[in-house]
Amino acid sequence: MYQFIESIKVEDQEVFLLALHQKRVNDTFSHFGKDGDSINLEKIYDHLNHEEDGLFKLRITYDLDKKVRTQMIPYAIPEIEDFQLVDNNSYDYSFKFENRKELDMMKMKAKAEEIIIVKNNHITDTSYSNLLFLKGKEWFTPSTYLLNGVQRQHLLKTKKIKEREITIQNIKEFSHFQLINALNDFDENFIYPIHKIINLPGNEEYSDLNYL
Repeated sequence: MYQFIESIKVEDQEVFLLALHQKRVNDTFSHFGKDGDSINLEKIYDHLNHEEDGLFKLRITYDLDKKVRTQMIPYAIPEIEDFQLVDNNSYDYSFKFENRKELDMMKMKAKAEEIIIVKNNHITDTSYSNLLFLKGKEWFTPSTYLLNGVQRQHLLKTKKIKEREITIQNIKEFSHFQLINALNDFDENFIYPIHKIINLPGNEEYSDLNYL
């Protein structure tokens, strides 16, 4: 049976982007033939009686029979030392599956702390987030995402970012990048210079890394 996850931001007892999370869950049930027969994330959260302040990740694992597991995990935004472009033209993560074995395998083989997955020469996502790239004063997100994350959708809808094609050929046009997901908000004070990607095209020092 398929199993899926939702990771939801809860801060000081407030739940964030719940409508977008609920839509993704509903779309998942619908795609797999369970239209109109979803789970209710708001009710799940209410039943937890969560009364602690601070930043938490509410991790909800569920299947199409509506079996649900929940974890409320204290969360801190990670700071990553370096990134590596990893080529994988066949990987599909269009639904938020719990099974991350292929992602874990790609990370294990990499020579950097985090990976940026390249699919058919196009930049997609890291192992756990969507990406934003800075050019001048504007932020862009790749049109070739693996998963259309809730934070990505929210930022596009509120016009804080724009979508564009980002490839191996044009990635060096951007000066900085940042990681976004349900727990990691848009934050111009928490960004990485593009050279944190150790195997950028033309970087001879790391040419032996190439793409996995």
